[in-house]
Amino acid sequence: MPAITLPDGSVRHFDAAVTGTTVAASIGPGLAKAALAMEVDGAIKDLAAEIASDARVRFITRKDPEALGMIRHDTAHVLAEAVQELYPGTQVTIGPSIENGFYYDFARNEPFTPEDFPRIEAKMREIIARNAPFVRSVMPREEAIAFFEAKGERYKAELIRDLPATEEISLYSQGDWIDLCRGPHLRGTGDVGPAFKLTKVAGAYWRGDHRNAMLSRIYGTAWRDQKELDAYLHQIEEAERRDHRKIGAEMDLFHLQEEARGSIFWHPKGWRLYRTLEGYMRRRLDAAGYDEVKTPQLVDRKLWIESGHWEKFRESMFIATVEDESEKDHVLALKPMNCPCHVQIFNQGIKSYRQLPLRMAEFGSCHRYEPSGALHGIMRVRAFTQDDAHIFCTEDQIGPETVRFVDLLSSIYRDLGFESFRVKFSDRPAVRAGTDETWDRAEGALRDACATAGVLYELNPGEGAFYGPKLEFVLRDAIGRDWQCGTLQVDFVLPERLDAEYVGEDGAKHRPVMLHRAILGSFERFIGILIEQHAGRFPLWLAPVQVVVASIVDDAAPYAEEVAAALRAAGLAATTDIRNEKINRKVAEHIEARVPILAVVGRREAEERNVVLRRLPGREQETLPLAEAARMLAAEAAPPDLASPAAAPMPFPVAAA
Repeated sequence: MPAITLPDGSVRHFDAAVTGTTVAASIGPGLAKAALAMEVDGAIKDLAAEIASDARVRFITRKDPEALGMIRHDTAHVLAEAVQELYPGTQVTIGPSIENGFYYDFARNEPFTPEDFPRIEAKMREIIARNAPFVRSVMPREEAIAFFEAKGERYKAELIRDLPATEEISLYSQGDWIDLCRGPHLRGTGDVGPAFKLTKVAGAYWRGDHRNAMLSRIYGTAWRDQKELDAYLHQIEEAERRDHRKIGAEMDLFHLQEEARGSIFWHPKGWRLYRTLEGYMRRRLDAAGYDEVKTPQLVDRKLWIESGHWEKFRESMFIATVEDESEKDHVLALKPMNCPCHVQIFNQGIKSYRQLPLRMAEFGSCHRYEPSGALHGIMRVRAFTQDDAHIFCTEDQIGPETVRFVDLLSSIYRDLGFESFRVKFSDRPAVRAGTDETWDRAEGALRDACATAGVLYELNPGEGAFYGPKLEFVLRDAIGRDWQCGTLQVDFVLPERLDAEYVGEDGAKHRPVMLHRAILGSFERFIGILIEQHAGRFPLWLAPVQVVVASIVDDAAPYAEEVAAALRAAGLAATTDIRNEKINRKVAEHIEARVPILAVVGRREAEERNVVLRRLPGREQETLPLAEAARMLAAEAAPPDLASPAAAPMPFPVAAA
């Protein structure tokens, strides 16, 4: 007689084992219609699953977050059935749900193309309209292997052979079509709904191994309703329009090439943007009490072994083996991070508790090997500069330093055009340095620091850093995408490994706590994010070219040069366009180049020593004397930290529901 406890605390008793469908119906016809699946003692299950003993049960409806992943999983099954109906002889392999959608890998002699999508989508809608129930069954291992081999599905048979001996072999059918799957699933194909779209096709090696057969992977997206789908498709279109690689080329900011894969060639305009951001960050850190340092890029592997990075990150390091006078094979590594080098500076001389907290910052040039397929414009590269800092402090100072850091970070994010962020608390990973006792202390200290700072967070289990738990600061951009940028990590391990110590008030030696922190993450990636956030139309202070002085007639060219010189003398990034072109064409070109301000001059302006200012891409104009225009634009172009007292930090984020 199972007793079913519902979320409101009420309990329902049944005489025998009961399915979720029956329980939902006993509560009411509304729930019976809306329920798509259920959570039984924390595990998601099909509604058709039996509950034989006392359990806590929560029903999942279309509005619940868990439904979205199940919709995507089921859409992958519908895609696979549609493909096999339309293209007999195609083998299905693996088809999971992923962020924002799903994919399925198919073995077929002729790869799929986007031109196949309309036909496949039409067949998927037919299958959804049939509303065939998802029915789970279990087969003995050898019988399941024989079943799929008889169907010509050798990939499914291989998957079953490789499953652990203790694994139950479950299959799901939808009408006459059947697939190997752990589940769970919705009630039937009709629950998938119409809000899906196939998006792209790509090649993928079976099991990700280049020695295996190349498969044809079809990607798609699926949502709870058409409104969500339309919003996502709009976001994708907007993301393509804002792509930093496309805008970077149009604005002549940077380029990448095969001879330096994963490294960036910054052009003059792009480097000015970089230096503007770097200068802003340096001033903010100076004002916040950080001491800037510079450490070597090539460091002997001995230090990386001592720190633990050699074992953990060796595969991502660029190695240089050289011969010197003292040893035949002298192995150096380009540093992938700055932290061990900062401990070396801390260890020079005797440190007193009176010097703590010691905030050590570096715009550190780092290198990490990223596979070619993972590289993405300037967002994911092999050579990058971290806005890195390490705070050496006592345990009692973790809370106050967290408050200071979050204040600084929130103010900087707002200056850079981001209105909100959220925080994730990442606790101990499976592979980590340090004892459980050390991790208990570090996690407890970070939780207490969050309480002190008033920071609410969502848990991100198992995603902590190698040495300690961390807070991850996730920005939301102008089109609703999330970017994990800032971090704050509490580390008790590295100071121990590298023998960092200070003399306490009691005269004894103590280990400092090391807070690893970053705000931008890396300059390169953050500039890519900024380009996409602003679609290349930067606020005036960040714009790599702030003003273009354009002449209407050739006679005004000398005055245009004089205007540009006056603007540069006022601190503006100004250039001229004195080509023999019509002004309308010049305007159009500078709009495309995302120049924020066009200063137009002709004979009259030269005679009267005025300029006509036009803020692009708008059409409105104002005429001002040159001196007044220079003063006004210089004031507008001042970086936020120099224009006025630092803005109050944005409100601390609220944990996700």
